[in-house]
Amino acid sequence: MKLTTIYYGSDIIRYTVQTFGCKVNQYESALIAKAMDEHGYKKTDDIFTADIVIINSCSVTENSDKKAKQLINRIKSRDPMKTVVLTGCFPQAFPETAAKLSADIVTGTEHKESLADMIDIFTGNNVKQVAIPPRPVKKQYEKQKNADMGKTRAFIKIEDGCDRFCSYCIIPTARGSVRSRPLQDIIEETRFQVSCGHKEMVLVGINLSCYGQDNGLRLADAIEAVCSVDGVERVRLSSLEPELLTDEDIARMAAQKKLCPHFHLSLQSGSAATLKRMNRHYTPDEYYDIVVRLRKAFPDCAITTDIMVGFAGETDKEFEESCEFVRKVGFAAMHVFTYSIREGTAAAKRTDHVPHDVAVKRYHAMSKLANELKEAYFRSNVGKTERVLIQRRESEEYANGLTPQYVPVRIYGSDAKKQDIITVQITEASGSDFCVGKEIKCL
Repeated sequence: MKLTTIYYGSDIIRYTVQTFGCKVNQYESALIAKAMDEHGYKKTDDIFTADIVIINSCSVTENSDKKAKQLINRIKSRDPMKTVVLTGCFPQAFPETAAKLSADIVTGTEHKESLADMIDIFTGNNVKQVAIPPRPVKKQYEKQKNADMGKTRAFIKIEDGCDRFCSYCIIPTARGSVRSRPLQDIIEETRFQVSCGHKEMVLVGINLSCYGQDNGLRLADAIEAVCSVDGVERVRLSSLEPELLTDEDIARMAAQKKLCPHFHLSLQSGSAATLKRMNRHYTPDEYYDIVVRLRKAFPDCAITTDIMVGFAGETDKEFEESCEFVRKVGFAAMHVFTYSIREGTAAAKRTDHVPHDVAVKRYHAMSKLANELKEAYFRSNVGKTERVLIQRRESEEYANGLTPQYVPVRIYGSDAKKQDIITVQITEASGSDFCVGKEIKCL
């Protein structure tokens, strides 16, 4: 495609994309950037030298919304003439609030590749645009182009939407119903990412486990499709909903030797009573059974998770149950966060919210436990030999990479380059930060 550079007067029009939130947002920001490039705009990483600032927002927590609002205000207070675009989950979930902000263009979670067209129109007439369609319900996966995110690992979005409606979560409102990407499209993007030099593919989605719910397929079908592409050496999964994994799914996954033995199973709480109020779809016993089955199929796998503390109605007893369950599972890593009230969710209507100081205390206690478990897991890796994907070189002295289990490793004395996959023996663990290893040269 021949690109034409867009000028304002004699100056090139520059843009930047500021991304908040999950891997799906990061992926979609790359699509936005590619469309902007194709329209002749030039990318910069500096929001203050950019003529156009595109904010791809998150709305998982109230703080996520606040960050987007603060960024808009900061930009506009410094330069009222700068074009600001607000897109993503925040305006989709709260359209009236988003429309009142000082952004020049406000749109939701769909048609992000069309943002460049909207910006073209705005630069021509300088008229504010608000285009937020209703929640997407039961329609096909939106056709998209392929884009290289410029990272070591390639993210491939294969699913959008969620119909689970956990009581605390606004994302089903922001993202709509489950839509699964056609297998052939997934294969074509995988080939594209291989052509860009990527060896590890990370499959991402709003509710990845629901892949195929709308078209008769299973997540295992997508995994098998990506693993079948020549040039792919590793395939990793993003967050999974545990109760959706069947024995057949696990067996099919275990047959794919390229699949990384790392499973991020979203837990949220280890208390049965808390899980019920959250409208999660499993009990702690059912969750643990899935962990056991995964560890049987993948003996050396890492199980990681998300843990919420301070959810509405969480008692001291329920919090202790959650801590005990976390110890029982022995997670390799945990993302710990405090509950955030989201307007428009069932939980927001509750009257038994946990006091802020209590929630903070529980956050620190759970985070301490998370660090202890992570340190223990890192120590358990000492002496093992793993294939490590080099992510970056910090200096001539060492390189940083990831094992298939998502353990960060610092390798000294290796001349390996970014994107190389090398054999490494792990020699020590540095707290909960990383492991240290040495390259084993193959004769």
